[in-house]
Amino acid sequence: MLRFGILSTARIGRDLVVPAIQDAENAVVSAVASRDFAKARAMADRFSAPHAFGSYEEMLASDVIDAVYIPLPTAQHVEWSVKAANAGKHVLCEKPIALRASEIDQLIAARDRNGVVIAEAFMVTYSPVWRKVRSLIAEGAIGRLRHVQGAFTYFNRDPNNMRNIPALGGGGLPDIGVYPTITTRFVTAKEPVRVQANTDRDPEFGTDIYSSVRADFGDFELSFYISTQLAARQVMVFHGDKGFIEVKSPFNADRYGREEVELTNQNHAQSQLFRFQDARQYKLQAEAFARAAKGEDEEVVTLENSRLNQKFIDAIYRASAKDGWETI
Repeated sequence: MLRFGILSTARIGRDLVVPAIQDAENAVVSAVASRDFAKARAMADRFSAPHAFGSYEEMLASDVIDAVYIPLPTAQHVEWSVKAANAGKHVLCEKPIALRASEIDQLIAARDRNGVVIAEAFMVTYSPVWRKVRSLIAEGAIGRLRHVQGAFTYFNRDPNNMRNIPALGGGGLPDIGVYPTITTRFVTAKEPVRVQANTDRDPEFGTDIYSSVRADFGDFELSFYISTQLAARQVMVFHGDKGFIEVKSPFNADRYGREEVELTNQNHAQSQLFRFQDARQYKLQAEAFARAAKGEDEEVVTLENSRLNQKFIDAIYRASAKDGWETI
């Protein structure tokens, strides 16, 4: 069993990732760390973790864990991923693992120097939903892919939420813009060449709250919009000359609907609906990461992959400040 330490008591860990680790077949939560020991002890007790620490440094220095899961504010991801790697711990870090592609270079160096696994927590890449989409495209189910269309939106104007605080790495593109980009890259094994974009910022918070993006992948285009101040919606559609694939609730199925993939043929005469009953993508992520940390041959999100995805996001910001295409 890979023994995880949880670096902070953040909500995403409490509600989604920690329960999934505890449910995994090859991983367990052994410790929780917080700058407030009482909070660490309370969360450790909630998940039957035997150890609690009143500082992150104390947990990293201990021998009761093999790996850490980091759900800290985005601006702290690189710092604590490096510290964990230097302590000899494997690292599963929430997305985005960095705010600029260049920052990931020091993570790669820390990984290689310490011989550990560092992976960005893109749970969608472990989901059978997205692996089905990848296989359908690869086998030519929709013919030649010409266009990908996506949307990911929710409404949040809480001034105390990290997503609305620039100093903590807040903003729509870091939080949800990474999902249309990573999933398109994942299922097509293609990289974008250039991008056009328009981004709006909240006049009070200063964070980006809306982006409309058009990306050229050479063989096809990706167009998507994201927002932190629109009614909640998620969709991804992959359109080819022989049909199209619609992913009904592509990123957070538990909150946006059923986990379904619909394949429709060229003239709408036939469609196939693939249903995934409780795919549990966070559990699959924990198990895959644990196998990789144990040295098994397992497909995880590499830092090189993360760098390419963040390079895409960086280009969207640059493109939003100019007219016309921005090279990626």
